[in-house]
Amino acid sequence: MFHNGLMNLPSAEQEKLAREMDRLNMEWGPFVAYADFKVKSFVTRDPEIRSMLQQRVKTAIETARRVNAKWALMVPGRFDEGMEWDYQTANVIENLKRCAELCEPSGLIIVLEPLNAWTNHPGLFLTKIPQAYLICQAVGSPSCKIINDIYHQQITEGNLIPNIDMAWSEIASFHVGDNPGRKEPTTGEINYKNIFEHLHSKGYQGVLCMEHGKSKSGLEGEKAVIEAYRACDDF
Repeated sequence: MFHNGLMNLPSAEQEKLAREMDRLNMEWGPFVAYADFKVKSFVTRDPEIRSMLQQRVKTAIETARRVNAKWALMVPGRFDEGMEWDYQTANVIENLKRCAELCEPSGLIIVLEPLNAWTNHPGLFLTKIPQAYLICQAVGSPSCKIINDIYHQQITEGNLIPNIDMAWSEIASFHVGDNPGRKEPTTGEINYKNIFEHLHSKGYQGVLCMEHGKSKSGLEGEKAVIEAYRACDDF
């Protein structure tokens, strides 16, 4: 199950969800540890912001232990129009090093999500898979990886399968959604059958998070989503 707001739920509710997940033999996808799209956060050297980010990570570690989750999603926030880009990149790397150091003893993995600036999230620092790959290589920690949102990357840069291959060592999980419209696979331009076949051929054993809407409402829409995934899994 994929639950963006898991960390904000009361502890008792997290534990209740975790028990049901265990009963159903289900695995957690990444939950959000930090994703403020309005703030210049990771790009700064502000000690108060760094302390805030580290506290968010500590809370994420506690949440992950409580529910037996492996991944916590972080978005580096907005870029700074008044600072050279390379300084911002260096600051993001340094802030992530501090966060990853906290995660390593627990095994929790921070996953960085590049988001598109054209349709959904203008002004954010992290937008591309090669950019995320560079940052993860520089951080150099098993607790700092990439979540590849195929929907966002189709908008930002395309070249989906080659970028998956080039960044493979740093990718921990995937988000799914078609473009345009951000609905289930087969409703847009992305060939998810080829993508799923490629991930299968590479031996991927992680999660595919369904971060999209339905093209149809009600029960008809739910059935359409199921049929879409069956079609894309039929390779």
